[in-house]
Amino acid sequence: MKDKETHYRKLENMMDTSPFVNAAGARIRISDRRAEIVIPVRDKLFHAAGAVHGAIYFLALDNAAFFAVNSMVEDVFVLTTTFTIYLIRPVSEGEIRAVGNVVSAGRRQYIAESVLYNRNDKEIARGSGVFMKSRIPLDETIGYR
Repeated sequence: MKDKETHYRKLENMMDTSPFVNAAGARIRISDRRAEIVIPVRDKLFHAAGAVHGAIYFLALDNAAFFAVNSMVEDVFVLTTTFTIYLIRPVSEGEIRAVGNVVSAGRRQYIAESVLYNRNDKEIARGSGVFMKSRIPLDETIGYR
């Protein structure tokens, strides 16, 4: 078994090297069965009505749940098979913070949920999903280094 802290840092690097995630300005911190993502709110992430676009909400919620699951899986990349989000309120300043946790873990299937907060720790969205192990190895070709 790999050193857990090393595994978490390699997963963080994997997210940090993703071009889309990097463009959003997202940063992550991973621990056992948990991940926290922070994204600074900037107007380039807004929809036409002047608030953060739902795609950014999805990015934060899905990645927080995904990396919470992958914190438990040390050999392969996990895949999101379903993910449902509930948008509660808009945000147009500060930062958003998604906290993901594993709810259930089987041999190949995992369930995780995440909650998105504004800068005042008020819930602005939540989501949950099902994740499965893939055949894609965790290695340097996908930024796991």
